Amino acid sequence: MPHRAFRVSVSKDDLVFSSAHFITYAGHRCEGLHGHNYRARVTVDGALEPADKLVFDFVELKRIMRRLCSEIDHLVLLPTASARVRVIEDADTVRVDVDGHPRYLFPRRDCALLPVPNTTVEMLAELLAERLRAELETLGAGRLTAIEMELEESAGQSATCRLGLR
Repeated sequence: MPHRAFRVSVSKDDLVFSSAHFITYAGHRCEGLHGHNYRARVTVDGALEPADKLVFDFVELKRIMRRLCSEIDHLVLLPTASARVRVIEDADTVRVDVDGHPRYLFPRRDCALLPVPNTTVEMLAELLAERLRAELETLGAGRLTAIEMELEESAGQSATCRLGLR
């Protein structure tokens, strides 16, 4: 009997988030704060569930992705694992220093502090893929073999992170 591999993908108009960020580059360069309208596409690979004959329920996958996107929607994305960016929470504010120099001061409610070294689209795709992996593990989706998260930051410009699960 031939080997069969299955994958399902979702990319919907509501799997989006609009956020501000900045990226630090080698050589002490730091771009200015700007925003993107991000769009997520997720693909999961795996064996078919014996009873339902599906890899994973589309409805559940969309529900999880909508929530993950909404958690960072309309926020300033700040890297907390950066060697160059220091994020300091103080009561209701967040101060951001870059290379030891004060750069920004934001209301805390407007910020998403993310455990990434830089808020590149690659790191954001990996973060969303890891968060989805954790959700799927909680749900007992043990037949899945991979997650592929594509994150588009503008039309025709995206990054993809692929996580092997076995």
